Amino acid sequence: MVSASAWVATACRLGLFPVSTALVLSSPAKLNLTLAVVGRRADGFHELVSLVSPLALADTLTVMPGPDGTASLTCDDPTLPVDASNLVLRAEQAFRAVSGWTGGVHFHLEKRIPRGAGLGGGSSNATTALRALDRLAGTRLSASVRAGLAAQLGSDCPLFLADGPVLMRGRGERIEPVAAAVARRVSGRPVWLFKPAWGIETPWAFRRLAALGATAYERPDEAEAALARWLADPAAPLRALPGNTLERVAFGKYLALPALADQVREELELDVRMSGSGSCCFAFAPDGVPAPRLAAVTEALRARVFAAWGAEAFFAATRLA
Repeated sequence: MVSASAWVATACRLGLFPVSTALVLSSPAKLNLTLAVVGRRADGFHELVSLVSPLALADTLTVMPGPDGTASLTCDDPTLPVDASNLVLRAEQAFRAVSGWTGGVHFHLEKRIPRGAGLGGGSSNATTALRALDRLAGTRLSASVRAGLAAQLGSDCPLFLADGPVLMRGRGERIEPVAAAVARRVSGRPVWLFKPAWGIETPWAFRRLAALGATAYERPDEAEAALARWLADPAAPLRALPGNTLERVAFGKYLALPALADQVREELELDVRMSGSGSCCFAFAPDGVPAPRLAAVTEALRARVFAAWGAEAFFAATRLA
C-alpha cells in the first residue's frame, strides 16, 4: 500500500503537480451507536433516528490541482471503481455545477475503511472531497450550500460535515450536534470493529425491512424517548443505548453475524452491535479497563473473529473521534 505522503512525493517528483498545492485530508468512518428506523417516506426513503459518531479509523484523500476542466481519481485499492460512478467524482461534478468553478483536480484515495460495512466510507470520501474542493477553489460555500450538496450525494453524507457526534434524523439530512457534555461522554471511547469478507448492500437491507410491514419499524415517539433518556443521563453507559432496527433483517439473513455475536457475548462478556446496514459489527470496551486487560481482550476478540470468519475478515481496534 502506498501512503498518501509517498504518493504526493512521487507525483511532485514527476512534475505532475506542484507540491505546495497538495491537500491531504482525513476521511473518517462513522459508527451508528444507535439506529432506529421509524417509518417509510413517500419518496421511498426511510425515516431514521440515530446517534452517530465519527471514528479515528479513516481513509486519506489527497487533492491536487489538474488541468482546467478535468477531474481524475486514483486509489490504492484496485477493486474500487475510479470512474464517474465513484462518489468522489460525483461530488466534484456537483460542486462544479453549484460553484461555477472551472479548474481541474486530481484525487488520490488511500482506503482503510472496508466497503459494504455500514461505516460510511464512500459517503465520507464524497463529503471530504467537497470540503477539499471548497478550499482548492477558494469558493468558501455557505454551510447551507455545503449541506445541500452533501444531501444530494447521499443520505449519510451530511453527517460528515460535523466534527463530532451528531443526532441524525429524516433520511439523514437533518443533522444536530449533541450537547458538549454528551460529546465528552462519547468521544475517545475505545471500540472494536469486525466485519466478514462480504458486505451488505444498504438498499437490500431497507427493502427487506419494508417487506416485513409496518410492525417492523420502531415507533417514532418511543425511539425518540429512549434516545432522550440516554442523552439526559450522564451515568448511562454506551451499552445502554437503544439498538439497531436493521439488525433484524441482517442477522436473520446472514447467520454468521449473530453466531459470532452470541459467542463474544458469552465468552468475552461484550455487547455486540451492528453499524448502519452492516455487515460491520462493533463492541465497546468496558469502562475503566486497564491497558493490559484491554490489550488482552483485543487479542482474544481478534482471534475469535478470524477463527469464525476466516483470514479475509476485517478487524480494527479504534476509538470514537
